Amino acid sequence: MPFVPGVPSITPKFKNTHLKTVWTALMVLLIAAGGYSCTTGAAETKKEDKPNIVVILVDDLGWKDIGVYGSPFHETPNIDKLSREGMMFTDAYAASAICSPSRASILTGKYPARLQLTDWIPGRQHKRGPDDWNTLTPPDFEQQLALEEVTLAEALKEADYSTGFFGKWHLGEEKFYPEHQGFDVNKGGWAAGNPRSAIYEGGGGYFSPYGNPKLENGPDGEYLTDRLTSESINFMKENKDKPFLVYLSYYSVHTPMEAKEDYIEKYEQKAKNIPPVNATGPRSILVTEEARARSRLIQDHPIYAGMVQSLDEGVGRVLESLQELGLDENTIVIFTSDHGGLSTGRNAVTSSFPLKGGKGWLHEGGSRVPLIIKWPGETKPRSVSETPVILTDIYPTLLELTGQPLKPEQHQDGLSLVPLLKGESELERDTFYWHYPHYSNHHSLPPGGAIRKGNYKLIEYYDDFEIELYNLSVDIGETENLAEKEPEKGKELQQILRDWRESVNAQMPSSRKTD
Repeated sequence: MPFVPGVPSITPKFKNTHLKTVWTALMVLLIAAGGYSCTTGAAETKKEDKPNIVVILVDDLGWKDIGVYGSPFHETPNIDKLSREGMMFTDAYAASAICSPSRASILTGKYPARLQLTDWIPGRQHKRGPDDWNTLTPPDFEQQLALEEVTLAEALKEADYSTGFFGKWHLGEEKFYPEHQGFDVNKGGWAAGNPRSAIYEGGGGYFSPYGNPKLENGPDGEYLTDRLTSESINFMKENKDKPFLVYLSYYSVHTPMEAKEDYIEKYEQKAKNIPPVNATGPRSILVTEEARARSRLIQDHPIYAGMVQSLDEGVGRVLESLQELGLDENTIVIFTSDHGGLSTGRNAVTSSFPLKGGKGWLHEGGSRVPLIIKWPGETKPRSVSETPVILTDIYPTLLELTGQPLKPEQHQDGLSLVPLLKGESELERDTFYWHYPHYSNHHSLPPGGAIRKGNYKLIEYYDDFEIELYNLSVDIGETENLAEKEPEKGKELQQILRDWRESVNAQMPSSRKTD
C-alpha cells in the first residue's frame, strides 16, 4: 500500500485482495472527509488552532501620549511599530474616565453603571462625611468586582488557556484578587491603585523595594515597569506550548512621578527647546474659566516622558520575546489605556490637547484612549479605523478571535470588533454611554453622565440637569456648546441618556439635606 498522509502505515492482513483494496479506499475516503486521524482528536487540540493573547493595559495614558497618536515630545518607537503591524483606532473609548470602573468594564464586557461600580475604589466617600459634599451626595457603590461575574480570564480558561495577570488590579480586597477571578498567576495585583499605596515591608513606589504583597521585592533600584515586563515574559516562556493570556496591566504612568535618572536628564534637555505657551501664565498651563480647571497645553514633563519611554521599552521587550519564542505569528496583541491622561489640575503631567479635559472628565480628554490591535495574518498592517468603539468590546472580540462561543448575557455592552479587524464592515451600533455620579478628584464639575450618538456628544450634569452639546465631527475639542442652537437634538439625546440609565439601574446621587 502506498503511503497516504494520515493513514496508518500498518495495514491489516487480508487473505482476500479485493477486501484489502476496499479497506484502503475506505481509509483514504475517511481521511478526505476528516473522519479519521492517526492521532485521535489532533484537529481539536492542536495548540496552533488557538492564538495566544497579550493585553497591555496602561494606567492614565492619554490619547495623545504616544507618537503614532501625535505626541511631539514622548518617544514610543515600539508602540508605533505595533500600530504599523495592526489596526489603530482613532475613536476608541474607555467606559469610564476613572480607573476601577474602566478596568471592571474590560474584564466583564459591561458598563460600570450596570455593575454599580462607578468610581475608583474606595472613592472619596471613605474620607468624607455626609455634610462634606457640595449640593449632591454620591451613591454608595460596589467596592469590588463581584465574583459572580464571568471575567474574560474565566471565559478563556474554559477554553484551556493559561492565564497570567501582571500589575495593577484595584478591583477589591484580597478575596477579590486576580487569582479568584480566573487568573492562574498573579504578580503585583492587589487592592492598591498605585505604587505609592504600598504598605507592606516598607518601600512603595516605582523602584524596589516595592512593598507590594503580591510581588517580591527585586534588587534595590529595580524599576517596576521593567519587573512586570520580565514577569510577563517568563510566563510566556513557561506556557509557550499551550495557549495563554497575558494581561499586562502596567502601573505606569500613574503617579507617583518616578523615572530613571538618565531618562529624566534626557527629557529635561529636550524640554528646553520647547517655548512656553504664553508669557503671562505658568509654563505650558492654561487656566480655562469655563471648565474651572487648569489644563496643560503642551507635553514637556521630563519625568512623565521618562516613564513613557520605560513603558515603550517594556512593550518592545514583550514583542521581541514573542518573536524569539516563535509565537509572534500566532499571538493577538491589544494595547490600550484605562482612560484619559492626567492633563488637568495643578498636578497635570501631560496634555490631551486638542481634546478637552482629562482623567476624571466626561469630555473627550477623559475617556478617549489609544487602542491598537494586532491580529497576525488577518488585520491589514497600517490599517486605521475611525469607527467609534469602546473597551467593553475587547471581551467578545477575544472570544470570537479564539473560536469560543460568545456570552451575550455576560458582555452585554460589548460588540466583537472582528468585522472591523477584517476590514469588512462597520458595526451596527452608534451610541455610547457614560455615568459618573461622583465628584472627581480631577475637576470641580458636578456628577454627571454623557452620551455619544453618531457625531453628537451630550453631557448632562446631575445637580441642575444642564447640558452641553457638541458635534465631534467638526469640533473634537468640544469648544462650541450647541445646546441653545440645536435644542431639539439636545432634548433627544438627553432623553435617550435618561432611558439608558433607567434600563441599567444606574445609581444616582441624592440631594443633600440642608435643614
